Amino acid sequence: MPNENYIYFGDSKNAPYGGKTTEEVRELTVSAVEFLLKRNVKAVVIACNTATSAAIMNLRERYKNIPIIGIEPALKPAVTLYNQGKIIIMATSVTLKEKKFNELMKKFCKTSSIIPLPCPGLVEFIESGDLDSEELIQYLHTKLAPYKEEEISSIVLGCTHYPFIKDKIQDIAGESVKIIDGSEGTAKELHRKLLEQGMLNDSDTQGKIEIYNSLETEKMIDLSYKLLGIHNK
Repeated sequence: MPNENYIYFGDSKNAPYGGKTTEEVRELTVSAVEFLLKRNVKAVVIACNTATSAAIMNLRERYKNIPIIGIEPALKPAVTLYNQGKIIIMATSVTLKEKKFNELMKKFCKTSSIIPLPCPGLVEFIESGDLDSEELIQYLHTKLAPYKEEEISSIVLGCTHYPFIKDKIQDIAGESVKIIDGSEGTAKELHRKLLEQGMLNDSDTQGKIEIYNSLETEKMIDLSYKLLGIHNK
């Protein structure tokens, strides 16, 4: 959907969500959605696994006149495509303890060996722009070390921050391990919803991306554009 216009709101002021209570995450997520609705968006993607787990049902009940798309750990494709060996789910503590994730895991654990791996502190590395320091590499080594002798088929990135360090995780896990995230599935679901409701932008013009952040600092805005690989105009 390159011709769509996108507004991104990052809540770095209150990050990380993974260490907060479910109620705190819900309140913050509602506040973020309200920010976007004031800018007349036609659909909202909750691009955060933790916020989706904690708030998606409440949001859909509250905002019935607009498509609300969530994201969740891509466990189904991991099970479907790579069912030889164990599946590690890297995610925040909140995501892993929420009912939504546990119901998903129960659905697949009868046929697959699934290892939930909470990663407190990992979001903070990425939020600070640290994508390759020795401290980050050591953190990842420490997290994955207990499974080095296991037969691991795939690692699911259960947080939308983690794909920014996908290459570092791949290096440590080894080339035979598949690294999976749910971003593509989320984008396809958004496309489906917009098409279903006749809301797709049929213009031939390249869409624009506007980025906002609750910290309201140029540093965070610049980092966001940098992570997306585009220039801040």
